[in-house]
Amino acid sequence: MRHLDKFSKAPIRVIKLNRKRVKLRFRWSMISLKIALAQEKIETKEMLSIYAKLTKGDASKTEVASANKQFLDILKGLGLGVFAILPFAPITIPLLVKLAKMVGVDLLPSSFYQNEKSSVNPKDKD
Repeated sequence: MRHLDKFSKAPIRVIKLNRKRVKLRFRWSMISLKIALAQEKIETKEMLSIYAKLTKGDASKTEVASANKQFLDILKGLGLGVFAILPFAPITIPLLVKLAKMVGVDLLPSSFYQNEKSSVNPKDKD
């Protein structure tokens, strides 16, 4: 019983608050991922419609350029998909993205970076 007297309620409260903070950060990251994937879906549908217009000869050069840019974004996503099936993917993918940013290479599709710039990070509020 002596050990319980020395243990105050403050550490328990801190642990509960940290758990809640982790849950909120995880939820925020999942919502931002959902938004980015929805944006990719919309852009991919536009790309396919532009390529359909291109086969008929109705697409302009700017539309074709934007469709090609979206196609490169799809290839970027497929490249990361290879690492998703490897063991330790939750460690290797963020590490690869971080290293790519340090080198100056865009490894993620463009919608992930647009979502990152437009939204407010909950870490800034703490």
